[in-house]
Formats: sequence, structure tokens, C-alpha cells
Amino acid sequence: LRWMARAGAPWRMLPNDFPPWELVYQQTQRWLQAGCFEHMVSDLRSVIRVAQGRQGQPSAVILDGRTIQSTCESGPRAGYDGYKRKRGSKVHIAVDTLGQLLAVHVTPANEQERAQVAELARQVQQVTGHTVKVAFADQGYTGKEPAQAAL
Repeated sequence: LRWMARAGAPWRMLPNDFPPWELVYQQTQRWLQAGCFEHMVSDLRSVIRVAQGRQGQPSAVILDGRTIQSTCESGPRAGYDGYKRKRGSKVHIAVDTLGQLLAVHVTPANEQERAQVAELARQVQQVTGHTVKVAFADQGYTGKEPAQAAL
């Protein structure tokens, strides 16, 4: 894992003491399909929270979004965010109160933030085991419909 984080996982550049890269790649794909990495991240998140004197699973979440400017090659998946005057994608993020990533949802920039609350809430509750009771969000995520979608 440290090699993947540092080197970006160029399979043909595995250290010499590893098995052939094809075998490592196949096993990694099996682990990905089985959800092993998601479970490891969840376990690490819980360990970090407990080490900070918190409960293992968060009870509050912070929602925010950011528009990422795109290039001409992005084509139809990029939208225009009139408020920020950028063409690109909007990344909607949910983190716990320690700043640990819980969920990410990417949309074209022209889609409203409040329309993404339901998807973020679904992902957050799935990851945390339905322990989240409170969400702190900026004004883009407020309103009656997003509040209903988060339930």
C-alpha cells in the first residue's frame, strides 16, 4: 500500500522482491472487487477516531462542494457553473468532524448542490452504518428538499 501511495501504482515498476507484476495486479483486482480496500479504510478511520478520543463511527458529517475547471477535451461531461463562472465538474464531498473522507460524488458543474444531498447521504450512511445524525453544510446544500432527502 505504501508503494501504491508513493509511486502511483505503475505495475511494471514493482520492487524486485515482489512477485511478477501480473500476479500482483490480479490479486489487487480481486481485493478491490471483494471490497477489501473499503473495509481497510473504514477500519483505519475508526482506529484514528478512537485514538482521538471519539466514537469509532461519526455522528456528524460536513458537506461541501467544489467546482474543478476542465479542459476542452472534457466534452459533454463538463457543465458550466454560472455562480463561479467555470466550466467543469463539481465534486461533492462528505467528511467527518476530523476531516476524514466519507463520501465523494462528482457531477457536471451545472448541477445544483442541493440536488446531490440524497446521494451523499446514502453513501455516508452506508459507510458509517447509519450512525450519522447531523450534517453541517454550506448554503448550497440547504432547503426543504435537501433536508427531506437526507432523512
